Amino acid sequence: MIQEALTSTGCCDPFDPAPWENKEIQWQDKLFVKDHVSSFAHIPLNMNKKMIKNMKLIEKAEAKAPNMIMLSDEKSPWGSDIFIEVSKPVPGADMTKLNGVFLSKVFEGSYQNMSKWVKEMHSYVKEKNKTLDMIYFYYTTCPKCAKAYGKNYVVLLAKVS
Repeated sequence: MIQEALTSTGCCDPFDPAPWENKEIQWQDKLFVKDHVSSFAHIPLNMNKKMIKNMKLIEKAEAKAPNMIMLSDEKSPWGSDIFIEVSKPVPGADMTKLNGVFLSKVFEGSYQNMSKWVKEMHSYVKEKNKTLDMIYFYYTTCPKCAKAYGKNYVVLLAKVS
């Protein structure tokens, strides 16, 4: 597989889309550190600061999840909540749990395609005869690593009922 041939940047691991493509995922009390990022037109303004702060807390608590994912709800052009997966509660952090059934779909390309991807996700949920409750965005690598790997994967997770 191509992902196995890539050398890790030491920052973000290479992403394998196969486990995420067109899957139905059940989460029960999946634990996350939750924080809020300010944005301008969905472009995060303080993401780096928030990630550094939260990763310090996560590392201090030895709570880093084995295949840590970070989700964003992109609930407003002016800000979004981020959810960083952890293996146990993190002192000093705002904790939350996600529950439910999620449909996942992997996209690759520029963030400029985001509205197109959201429309595709709506169609995919409808094809599965489900009701869309919420979409979360799993940014699989930071922009520098996406450039280094030559792929910018984003997984859309639709919470459904």
